[in-house]
Amino acid sequence: MTRIETIGIPLKKASEVDILKPLKNLITSRYQSSEQESYIIAINEFSKLRNNTVCRILDYHESSLDSLNRYYDQLVALESKIPPTELQIAFKWKDAFDKGSIFGGRITLASLSYEKVCVLFNIAALQSQVAGSQSSDSDEALKLAAKLFQSASGIFNHLKTIVHASLQQDPTPDLQPETLTALSSLMLAQAQEVISLKARSDNMKDAVVAKLLSQCEELYGEALKNMQKEMLKPLWDRDWIPKIQGKQAGSQALAMYYQSRVCNANKSVGEEISRLKCAIELFKVAQSKSGDSSMFSEEISRAQRACDEAVKDNDFIYHERVPDVKSLPPIGKAAVAKQTPLPAHFSTNFTDLFESLVPVAIQQALAQYDVRKAEIVNDEVAKLRESTHLLNSILNSLNLPAAIEDTSGEKLPQSLREKSNAVCEKGGIKFLEKLLSELPELLKRNKELLDESVRQLKEEKESDDQLRLQFKERWTRTPSDKLTTAFQANAEKYRKVIETAIQADITIRNKYDTHKEGMSHLSDGPTALAAYLPSASTSASGSSSSPAVAKLRKLMEDVEAIKAERDVIESELKGGEIDMKEVFLTALAQDGAINEPALSVSSLGRVFGPLQKQVQESISRQESLVAEIQTAYNEFSGGSSSDSDRETKLKKLAGAHDNYMELLENLQEGTKFYNDLTQLLVNFQSKISDFCFARKTEKEELMKDLTSGLANQSVGTTPTPPSHHQEAFQSGSKSAPPRPPPPTPNPYQGAPQAPPPSYSSTPPSSAPPTGATPYNPQQGALPYPMNPQGMPAPQGGYQQYPGYPVYTPMPQGYNPYYTQPAQPYSNPPYPQQPYPGYPYPPQTPQQQWPPRS
Repeated sequence: MTRIETIGIPLKKASEVDILKPLKNLITSRYQSSEQESYIIAINEFSKLRNNTVCRILDYHESSLDSLNRYYDQLVALESKIPPTELQIAFKWKDAFDKGSIFGGRITLASLSYEKVCVLFNIAALQSQVAGSQSSDSDEALKLAAKLFQSASGIFNHLKTIVHASLQQDPTPDLQPETLTALSSLMLAQAQEVISLKARSDNMKDAVVAKLLSQCEELYGEALKNMQKEMLKPLWDRDWIPKIQGKQAGSQALAMYYQSRVCNANKSVGEEISRLKCAIELFKVAQSKSGDSSMFSEEISRAQRACDEAVKDNDFIYHERVPDVKSLPPIGKAAVAKQTPLPAHFSTNFTDLFESLVPVAIQQALAQYDVRKAEIVNDEVAKLRESTHLLNSILNSLNLPAAIEDTSGEKLPQSLREKSNAVCEKGGIKFLEKLLSELPELLKRNKELLDESVRQLKEEKESDDQLRLQFKERWTRTPSDKLTTAFQANAEKYRKVIETAIQADITIRNKYDTHKEGMSHLSDGPTALAAYLPSASTSASGSSSSPAVAKLRKLMEDVEAIKAERDVIESELKGGEIDMKEVFLTALAQDGAINEPALSVSSLGRVFGPLQKQVQESISRQESLVAEIQTAYNEFSGGSSSDSDRETKLKKLAGAHDNYMELLENLQEGTKFYNDLTQLLVNFQSKISDFCFARKTEKEELMKDLTSGLANQSVGTTPTPPSHHQEAFQSGSKSAPPRPPPPTPNPYQGAPQAPPPSYSSTPPSSAPPTGATPYNPQQGALPYPMNPQGMPAPQGGYQQYPGYPVYTPMPQGYNPYYTQPAQPYSNPPYPQQPYPGYPYPPQTPQQQWPPRS
């Protein structure tokens, strides 16, 4: 099989990264649903697909290209459904043309767009390799090669328009716009060459082949001009430029040859000879520039034979003047090769692993819809509660309905009995105090989470600023300020939310303190409450059978009815749901865009419009009801406004009941709010941790590149030694001068010994040492020990391991390093212990030991 002689682009090399954890954290935090298990399966498949396509060496085969296509399609689908700034994975890719440069030729970025750009580059590069491996003897292979070269040209041309926007920093040399322009023009020239090769093998008309080759020569000339830029020359292999020069000259020579066949058919012998001679010269130029003497050897022989025959015919028959080739009309051009635009999907049978995830545009529309819905629900519920609170205040000021339930002033009013029972059923004041005591801890947990997130961002920024100041322009990665804008904005938003919650907690605490006494009496039960209330000093103004009492009782029934209606309305307001996902998906499919305000307002008006109307009617009905109650109460009380001690306490207890119910609801909502906020902050902190880890990996890679580059740089030549150094070396011995003898050591004088380490026999305490207590979102605030339990402390002594004997210092004067002679002397006897006063040597010479052998 004869392969097509073309140039294949090398592929970029990627490093393995952990995409499972960050992707799981992001998707499971954004989609709290029963489909999470399917998401995790999809994430595992996605990770496996990446490892099989970009983390191993691919064969130059269509199957490898199909795998790479499928991975790119999954990237595109995932990028449309996940905000790219929220997925913090440190993708590291090496420059495709790197030949061991001092700065490594690689970039690490926490960006899904960067991964997509690099994979797209590899698709084009692999297309060029697969196209070059095709046989030039097969029509199908030539068609595939032409298709792949045109697609590669379109990809490189597309990349140069998006690379800077995707990376937000200077790319590696292979992704520079100038490099991509040169590669795109080279791929297009090679596509045109393959098309002309197929035209020649199909025996197409000579005029058509000549035009195809003329266009091929122009495209190679354009490619050569782009690739010969000084900044790009170091990238290419040594034989690329000569090969392209040879192909340019060869394409022009072939165009001249096939145009000469057209002249032969038209009996234009003079022009035929001129073009054949030019073709022969161009073939030789192609061989010279390419450095390959076998290149176009068959074409030269064929052109030479045709030229000899034409000259012979012209000499004997036609006698035409052979014109200068420069005066000949130019050969037309047929630009058949075109840059193929990027398809919607590269793979033929694309299956979206994350099909159940909605696009980012729909996520944003759903978020805006939720905000609009929450505003409507909160406003209407607030109106209902405010009206009910006003109604209760008016009734409490009139001591209703207690005043009409016990006109004798001796018994416990039935309404107060029911209120006491209701408070007891809810847990009484103790349950309220329990909820109140939990709020500070919940608040503290959220503040710690937010503070830890802000601290991580601050440390990352300080580290980046310090290195940017140290390396200056060589520190090429994107500044932290540009990447953390969304994080900082969200942190500030969460900070304001927490401050608002603190003010709400203060309001709740003040309200609790105001009504604590009344709520405590209600919590004691009806019996204790009856003993607490004093008897009326005077008889009530009315009797149980008076018309005013009957009217007030009827009005109290209306009050209970209106309260019950409001409970139903509030429940319907909170439970009103619309599947806006389908609405937005339909709009996106039909119009290609989502008019969220119009769609949301229309849907919300259809569902919540009737409920809003009911709220207004309930408030209006309350106004007339309150007026009737005021009139009936005046008739009941006879216009007297004096309150007895019993009535005062009844009013206080009624107000305490209403405030208890309100506080209970507020505290339950506050607890839920803090728990929901905790989950949000845990997810927020997880994203920041992923971001900081990705930035740390990126920093380490760039530091490694910079430091290795500095280590490989030459520090200059060794200075020439002075002449007197050379003279001294030449005149003297070549060996080094003798060293002075070492000082004679005193056999009794030991080296000063460091004092033995002090060990403690006290077993390690089970309590963790004091120190920082980082927050663990899953376990609460757990103190991490500064040193592992049982390990020796670095300062302040050591802790004894359990089961090991206690260290006891040796007696003073003990020398663990003292060694005895090999053979003891028999006379005088070998002493078993050092002399008194050891380690100081004896002063009498007779007592000294002889030198050791």
